[in-house]
Parts: sequence; structure tokens; C-alpha cells
Amino acid sequence: MATHNNKLDPALLGKIVLARFLELPLKAFDRCVTRVESSAAFSALAPWVRTATLEGAGLADDAGGSHSSIGLPVLGEVRKAGGDLAFLYHRASYAREYLFDEAALKHFMSCRDFSQDVGRALHRLRLINSRNRLTHALMQALLELQADYLASGDPLALVSLTQARLSERLRGSRPELPLVADAGRISRLVRGLSIRLADGKAIALAGLFPRPRRICCHLIDALIKQEKTLIIEGKLARPLSDEGIAEILEREYGVSLSRRTVADIRHQLAIPDWRRRGDRKDYLVATEGFSPLVPLTPQALKSVVPAHPGVYEIRSVAAGPGEDDPVRAQNVSPAEATRVVYIGSAQDLRKRLGDHLRGSSGNTRLFRYLAEGAARVRFRVLREGWRQMERQLYRVFCDTFGAPPPCNRMSP
Repeated sequence: MATHNNKLDPALLGKIVLARFLELPLKAFDRCVTRVESSAAFSALAPWVRTATLEGAGLADDAGGSHSSIGLPVLGEVRKAGGDLAFLYHRASYAREYLFDEAALKHFMSCRDFSQDVGRALHRLRLINSRNRLTHALMQALLELQADYLASGDPLALVSLTQARLSERLRGSRPELPLVADAGRISRLVRGLSIRLADGKAIALAGLFPRPRRICCHLIDALIKQEKTLIIEGKLARPLSDEGIAEILEREYGVSLSRRTVADIRHQLAIPDWRRRGDRKDYLVATEGFSPLVPLTPQALKSVVPAHPGVYEIRSVAAGPGEDDPVRAQNVSPAEATRVVYIGSAQDLRKRLGDHLRGSSGNTRLFRYLAEGAARVRFRVLREGWRQMERQLYRVFCDTFGAPPPCNRMSP
């Protein structure tokens, strides 16, 4: 009669245990470290085990809560240190490392005092080492490969990266890792984690491994948002067609996409075609009937702007505070790119604009924009309903560009 041996190969069993340990949620992992270090078995191992922090790992003193707004545990955060980026862990357990006196441990394991509990604790310490060393190597590699995105938070700065490519990099640059950093282990480790960027935004760690199509989604979304600004500035007569988008991607980004692929991505992003975008009421349509742009100067206020109620829009010709920084300039939002810095209304347009120009309106941010260079204004006289019109313009501007003008401190 044949017998069946259902026992797993020890090497295979070890791989399964490690895989499950890499998948542990951060809170469960933190509890595991605390439980092991407070056990009697850990005390028994104390003469041969030294607790340390991973080389080059830092801790965030002001990490606060360990959960992000996207619902995933936060491993740590990216910080700018001079011209470099550093990653700081939110808990000491995430950067824990145990250093063993292997020769003495081997002798201790052969003694009668070496119990099963001590053996399990020792195995758990080695698992913690494996996970933390892989995590640290992973984060250091991502700080290099996705440096531009981690510093700016701009999706256009992401580079296409696969977990297989990162695995090859770690194998070549981190021979001291106690485990093979294959793509499967990286996938298990990152799928339930998030990190916080330098700007405070929390993202899923898996988001740092974008496929080429996702990069194309960001590019197309940015181009379509930019077209609204170009139309307002008179640099574009109508919204971009799919063929036009494909041509710009090829010319400016070296990305070759067919018209059908552009249309497919546009549908995925729930963006209408150029005809529907042209027919949609946006900020350009909402400001029909406004005066031509005039310089915001005392002379223009006296000669052009009437002392009547109405709505107005102020545009800054010079860069706003901080926008002369090349890094800042690369991350200017579509709303800021219009140079529309303020939308307002007043019962007396001339008086109100004069207050802004003199800095006596109470809006110090707007005054900084006006003081840094020439500004222009356009307006529309309304005998009644000017406050309602201001609220409508504000809402349409936010819908069109995704953010309010930088000097509107609150919704009207």
C-alpha cells in the first residue's frame, strides 16, 4: 500500500512563512515587534542579540498619526535635506535590526536550555530583519529612481518603473540582503503600504511603479487642462483633437501614440472629445462681456474704470511670489498659469481696485502680487446681482481649472 508524505519541504515552508510575513499590515507588524521584544524568550537571547537601527535609517520625531487619508498605513515620509531627499520612518519598529553573535548562538542552540519558545523568537527576529532590510533597500532605490516625483508630487515627473526592474537593481546593488529581492516579494511588501511625500500628500507605495500607459494618462490629462489656459490667452483657437494631442506628445515628450489610443485613454479619464469640450460652458464663456484688459494703475482707474457696481478679474503680469524658482515654476497649477490671481466684486469698482492697488484692502497676498510687477484688470459693470455674479465666476473658474485663484482666500 502506497504511503503519502504530506510534509512540506523545509525550504519551501520557509519561503511561504516569509511571504506571509512580508504581507503583514504595518499595525500587525509593529505589534509583532513589540510582543517579541517584551517576551521572556527575547530576554534569554539578550547576551547574543543586540538591538539596533538599520544603517542610514532615520525616524520622524513629529510623525503624528500612522494612517493616511487614503486608508493605508503610513510607513514614513520623504523629507528634503538640502539638495537631497531622505526617507524617515514613522515608527522605530519599521527600522529595527537585530545583530547576532552567530558563533555563540550556535553553541547556545545545542544546549539543553534552548527551548522551543526561544527558537521561535529567534526565527521571528530573523524574519523582522529580512522584512526591514528589504523595505529599507526598496525605499533607498525609490528615492533615486523616482526622485523628481517624490520631491515635487507632480505626476508628470513619474517615470515608468516595474517591480521586476527594481528587483534587478536591488540584486545588483544590495548583495548583503539576507533574501532574494524578487518581484513577487516586492509586490507582497508594497501592496498594503503608503508613504507621505515632501508636500504632505499620502500616496500608495504601489503608485511608484507606474506602467507606461499610466504615464500617458497623466500627460494627456495635463495637456487637456492646459488647453483651457491657452484658449483664454488666445494661443489656441479651439480644444485639442485626439490627433493634435498625439502630435504634441510625439513632438514634446517623445511618446508615440495613435489617435485611437489617445481616444481610449481620454475615455478612461472620462474626458469628452474636443467638440463637447468646446461647447461646454467654462470660464472663457462666463467672462463674455468683460472689458478689455487694462493696466491696474492710478491713471487707468481714473480714466477707464467707472465708479459703478460690478465684477472684476485681476491678472498678474509678473511671476507670483516664489514662482521665479525653476522647481516651483515646473509645478504651477493650471489655475496659476492663467495669471488670474483674484476674482472679486464691488459696489464701487474704482474705489475697490484702488484699495487693492494701495494695499489697504486687507488682502496682503494680493498686494504682494501687485507690488512685484505690473498687473492688469478687466471688469463688467452690473447694476444689480454683482455679488451673485462673483460667486458664479468663482465656481466656474474652479470647475475649469481645478483650483481657485491664488489670492481668493475663501469662497465668495
